[in-house]
Amino acid sequence: MEILAHILTALVALEHFYILYLEMFAIEGKTAKRIFGLTDEFVAQQKVKVMFANQGLYNGFLAAGIIFGYVIQQISVIYFFLVCVVIAAIFGSITANKGILVKQGLPAVLAMILQVVPQN
Repeated sequence: MEILAHILTALVALEHFYILYLEMFAIEGKTAKRIFGLTDEFVAQQKVKVMFANQGLYNGFLAAGIIFGYVIQQISVIYFFLVCVVIAAIFGSITANKGILVKQGLPAVLAMILQVVPQN
């Protein structure tokens, strides 16, 4: 279970680094427009690019925080950032897209649950 917890936690971090990439560097690409449901006209606006870049940076901070928790070997730091991911997913599901709760929130919740399952 411990290995699965680490794998899920790493996937949460990787997912948020990928979101950082899409929002900061590839927002005008086909993949980002499809994932976020954006039009060419919308992403052509400079303010939109800046807003997405800012949002991407925050996603990067979530991923970096999880990695930082591993580097300093502090599970409480990892939990903190996983909880931040869950809160962001709840907010995103309410304000933007209900699928965010499953795509971002569920892996973080499962990672937290598996982190606390007693090891044999």
